Amino acid sequence: MSKKGGFKLPDELDFLRVGRLPQRYSNARMDGKVCVITGTTSGIGYHTAIRLAKVGAHLVMVVRNQEKGKRVSEEVEKLSGIKPGLHIADYSRLADVRRAGEEILAAYPRIDVLINNAGLHMTTRKLTADGHEMAFGVNHLASFLLTKLLLPSMVESAPSRIIDINSEGHRFGKPDFNDLSWSNRRYKGLAGYGAAKTSQLMTVWEFNDQLAGTGVTINAMHPGAVQSAIGTNNGRLYNLWSKWVIQPMLRKPEISAEAIFYLASSPEMEGVSGRFFNLTNEEHPAPHAMDRAQGREMYRISMHLTGFGKEVEHEI
Repeated sequence: MSKKGGFKLPDELDFLRVGRLPQRYSNARMDGKVCVITGTTSGIGYHTAIRLAKVGAHLVMVVRNQEKGKRVSEEVEKLSGIKPGLHIADYSRLADVRRAGEEILAAYPRIDVLINNAGLHMTTRKLTADGHEMAFGVNHLASFLLTKLLLPSMVESAPSRIIDINSEGHRFGKPDFNDLSWSNRRYKGLAGYGAAKTSQLMTVWEFNDQLAGTGVTINAMHPGAVQSAIGTNNGRLYNLWSKWVIQPMLRKPEISAEAIFYLASSPEMEGVSGRFFNLTNEEHPAPHAMDRAQGREMYRISMHLTGFGKEVEHEI
């Protein structure tokens, strides 16, 4: 009970209250701003790309499917008059992510916004080409690698912003540092997804500490319970269940796109960093995602697994 006698949710369930709060909106222009965004061929990523294009942003899209990417690229160009960059990368292959990152660095002298949107949900245990559990590899390691590669350019381009599209799903799983690939446990989809998203959040706080004073901000956000293509990699039965049961209960992805645009463009977000947002409202992550000792260990492991070896941990 609250002091006024009203019902108060436990802290671990407060995200339910935050999710119902009014949203903030931005009318800012993004003319000339170079915005790198991953996973733009459907759902949240697609609608975010369209929203950015409408206000003059120069999009740089990283997608897995070249044909779908070209279609979105043509649509964006017709809408904005600006030909977007298009880079192809399978996020289950870190070599692809590294190549795309290097292509972007070579093509663009500055980067103003990075939106790490690409992700997936697994119902069964599968491994990436590099031998990592798929959700961990795609949702965390791939975005970690791209962020790490682009950071020096973003520091030079400051002020600039990084937005990691995370999830309330982080509340339902945390990484087992002795078994990140789920080799010795029965795989559970929600727990695997939660562990991957927790891993990403842990490194957001580490990046934030490193970026202090650089003019680069980094935040994570839950995009809301909206329709998306996440999980469509899990086969026909899952897709039918999603299409007829799950998706009709969810809101339109334009809601998420508007929230991401706010975080990427609003003057109110200038200098705001190291936060977790439920759409546009700040929220406290699960306690296990705030364990800084484990976060430092996750950062160290992520550096190693993405090929940065013994690079100094606090060097951008």
